[in-house]
Formats: sequence, structure tokens, C-alpha cells
Amino acid sequence: KLVERQGLIEENLSLHQRLEERYRFEDIIAKSPKMQRVIEVIKVIARSNATILITGDSGTGKELVARAIHSQSHRRGKPFVAVSCAALPESLLESELFGHEKGAFTGAYTQKKGKFEIANRGTLFLDEIGEMSANIQVHLLRVLEEKEFTRVGGNEQIKVDVRVISATNKDIKKAVADGEFREDLYYRLNVVPVELPPLRERIGDKALVSLKSTIPPQALRA
Repeated sequence: KLVERQGLIEENLSLHQRLEERYRFEDIIAKSPKMQRVIEVIKVIARSNATILITGDSGTGKELVARAIHSQSHRRGKPFVAVSCAALPESLLESELFGHEKGAFTGAYTQKKGKFEIANRGTLFLDEIGEMSANIQVHLLRVLEEKEFTRVGGNEQIKVDVRVISATNKDIKKAVADGEFREDLYYRLNVVPVELPPLRERIGDKALVSLKSTIPPQALRA
């Protein structure tokens, strides 16, 4: 049994390493000067621990870039967890991010860890950050400032060490000006901005998006 278990562990580590290699910057084909400049920037920031805000149109490869940054950072080998802030209503998104205690609400039959806990020591990718409600924005700001949070329905302060990379296809500066997005949260998320040029300005860069089709589906699930 011990030998079998050790074999499974080694196989899992080998698979993890092969998947990480798929996210090397060299795999992001960037022939256009604009995209080459982006690649040079993210090669440098991958080595830092700063929060990053990736902006760009839908289909420009924001999650692929986030995964490449993670795989080339000191957090590689730790979890990369992706969450779409537009995919869930506010009540479910809060539980998804921060977890909940048993009995916190109807249907909460067991305690559940949130994505922040699951991503501990790794990277949390928050896609469509511009769709986040004001209430969730407050909770997110607290985690970024204090490195701790409480599960829904709980009192325990849970400390986390997570690098947050967020992305949006919206004009966040306008959302801040319109009062739809917290200015203090914006500055916390936008320590290092990365703007991906639209595909129409990147002749020959279609491979950035098509590369995603070569990655196994299980590698794209958070």
C-alpha cells in the first residue's frame, strides 16, 4: 500500500509539473510589438508578490496570462484558483469566496472552505471583478488589508497568504468615478496594471487564445 501510495504521489507531482510547463511565457505567442511589451512586463512582475489587475476585451487571454504569472512565480506548485465574479449572485459569491459555517443559511448542512482558504499560499484569480457587488467589495478590501477574514456565519478569524490577480473587461476607472466600484479597493487591486491589447491590434497573436485549446480541461478548472 505504501509503495502504491508513493507511486501515486510521484505521478501526481509529475502531472502537476507537466501542466505548469504549459503556462510558460514562451508558450504565449506574441508577435505584435504591443503584446511583446506586455510579456516583458509580466515576466518581471511574476517574481513579485504584488496584486495585479489585468484589463482587456473578452477573449484576449486574461486568465491564460494570470496562470502564466502564477506558474513563473515563487508560488508555483501551490494552488491557482479561479473564480468568476459574474457567474454567481451576491449571496453565493460570498460563500464561494469566504466559505461558510454549518447552519449559516438554509442548505448549509456542512462547513465549507471558500476559495481564499483553498488558494492559501497560492494565487486567487478573480475574473470579471467589475461585476462584484458593493458588499463583497467591502469583504475583499478587508482581506487585502488585513490578510484575514471570517466565513459566512462564523466568528473565527482565518489568516491567509494569497496573491490576488484580478481581471475585467470593463472600464474600472469609470466605474470608480460613477460610484459603482470602491476607489480604495481599486488601488489595492491595481498595484500593477496589465493591459492586454485587443486582438484587432495584434496581427498574428490569435495563438494566444487558441493555445487554451491545447490545455487539458482539468487544468482549466479551479
